Amino acid sequence: MEHISLDPRHQVAESCPAPEIADVPGDDELALALARTSRVAIVGASPNPSRTSYQIAVWLMEHTPYEVYLVNPAAAGEEIQGHGFYDSLADLPVRVDLVDVFRRAEHTPAVAADAVAANAKALWLQLGITNADAMARARAAGMLAVQNRCIKVEYRRLQDRITSFRAL
Repeated sequence: MEHISLDPRHQVAESCPAPEIADVPGDDELALALARTSRVAIVGASPNPSRTSYQIAVWLMEHTPYEVYLVNPAAAGEEIQGHGFYDSLADLPVRVDLVDVFRRAEHTPAVAADAVAANAKALWLQLGITNADAMARARAAGMLAVQNRCIKVEYRRLQDRITSFRAL
């Protein structure tokens, strides 16, 4: 039997917030944005295969037409399926369309500012990551802003619409 401590010195990390409708645009807007995306930067990608950011990066590389760029200054010299890591969005050799973020919420306003400076079209905070300031900064710059959603789940769910929009 598992015992749960009520002692505040042994607190467990907060649980993942449940997604809300306000966290994401409507399905058509989201599918159109994903259809128009060709380059994705994954900020906070990890070279560790047990990490979700690694698994999502590999899935995007293998199941979408996207060019995927990995951003993590702590992973210099590492790679995922032949893709090396960059120190920052500013170091990427191309302009990316979508910035997918695997960083703690308190770091996302700075990532949003970097995404705006990089002229990205969308800022996507992965499932469990929410930050009103990051969302406001992205929206103020005219970017599509998504939080607390998994890009893989949404891509698969909207795949037929994405394919239809690409055909237009």
